[in-house]
Amino acid sequence: MKTSSKFVCQQCSYQSPSYLGRCPNCGSWNSFVETIEEKSKQTKGEKLLGKAQKPLNLTEIKVEHMARISTGMEEMDRVLGGGLLKGAVMLLSGDPGIGKSTILLHVSLHLARLGKKILYVSGEESIEQIKLRVDRLLKKEKQTALNNFYLLAQTRVEDILATLESIKPDLFIIDSIQTMESGELSGMAGSVGQVRETTNMFLRFAKESQTPVFLVGHVTKEGAIAGPQVLSHMVDTVLFFEGERYQTLRILRSLKNRFGPVDEVGIFEMTDRGFTEVGDPNKLFLNSKSKLPGKAIAMTLEGTRPLVCEIQALVVPTKLAFPKRVVSGLDSRRVELMIAVLQKMLRLPLERFDIFVSTSSGMKAFEPGLDLAISLAIISSFKNKPLTLGSVAISEVTLLGELREAVSLERRVKEAKRLGFTKVIAATDFANIEAVVRKVLV
Repeated sequence: MKTSSKFVCQQCSYQSPSYLGRCPNCGSWNSFVETIEEKSKQTKGEKLLGKAQKPLNLTEIKVEHMARISTGMEEMDRVLGGGLLKGAVMLLSGDPGIGKSTILLHVSLHLARLGKKILYVSGEESIEQIKLRVDRLLKKEKQTALNNFYLLAQTRVEDILATLESIKPDLFIIDSIQTMESGELSGMAGSVGQVRETTNMFLRFAKESQTPVFLVGHVTKEGAIAGPQVLSHMVDTVLFFEGERYQTLRILRSLKNRFGPVDEVGIFEMTDRGFTEVGDPNKLFLNSKSKLPGKAIAMTLEGTRPLVCEIQALVVPTKLAFPKRVVSGLDSRRVELMIAVLQKMLRLPLERFDIFVSTSSGMKAFEPGLDLAISLAIISSFKNKPLTLGSVAISEVTLLGELREAVSLERRVKEAKRLGFTKVIAATDFANIEAVVRKVLV
């Protein structure tokens, strides 16, 4: 079987021996992707005959329970659905410098302590740089775990696969997939053809050897995973590591998971010795319990976990024709919608004020259950009156100013009472935003 490469238009499947900027068949631009072509000894005009396969009845299929391997971090295990599965291919992406390599080193060191063999392949850093980071994570701890930890600085996939066959690791990490390249393709590393083909080669290895694989992926300036969209479809799990550059908080989300939930989050805090798990994140998100105008407390829902969210608003007069609307950590369109509702239903002259709304501790929340807290924070700052101490707002606000019950209200209320909040402002006790304002502003 001989192999060669060709360029195929992703819109109409037109083939060309070389790259073309514009497809002569359908006219689309930049649609050609290099693809490996296998040439068989089949003669021209010969018809390929398929072989009939026997399908199994659903009752005949037996499913064996697959044990999961703990990563040593409960927060990551929660996001993965209980731990690592054999043969699973996981894509971890996030902004540059957010800590993708560091958290994978934590997982690698834990598994190495258990006697698992780890192969960490880096296409960006030298093995000396990785060793320095490992020393920083371990510091004065015993480094016996390093006996099962192997590093390799390589970008050629064929050489990496040959190394895998000889070492046979229990966990395999590629950092990053955009630096890998195959000698069978002429395109440079990071191109659509290279990313797709190299991922397919690692995917084939993982399924055949039943080895869990982590692929580190870059993101574009818009925040999407770099490379072809098919990359997310090929892997079993897509994880996204997020956080503000100047904040210590890091949140691990699951965007896709064939073997677990996609609505769970893991919360970590960056320290001088890597990441530490945040057992009670609500203490981290709640900065203070002081009574100040412009502050409202909400209970948001991340997966099945209710988290406290402190929302701060600043409303100041402006002389500009178009007042400023600055939002951080929240859905800006949702905030503008709440401003319009307050102008209409409460007759607040907010069109003459600059409004700044933000969450604390770098948290990001975008669900409708925060509507009431956003509205109360803006009203509190506008009237310069604080909310009743110990109150928490959990409700969605409609365009007519009515309150609607938030999802999983009972779970949120239970967590709020555990944290010491005595007054819950929700749709179960108030019909609209006007009734809330009369009761909670002092």
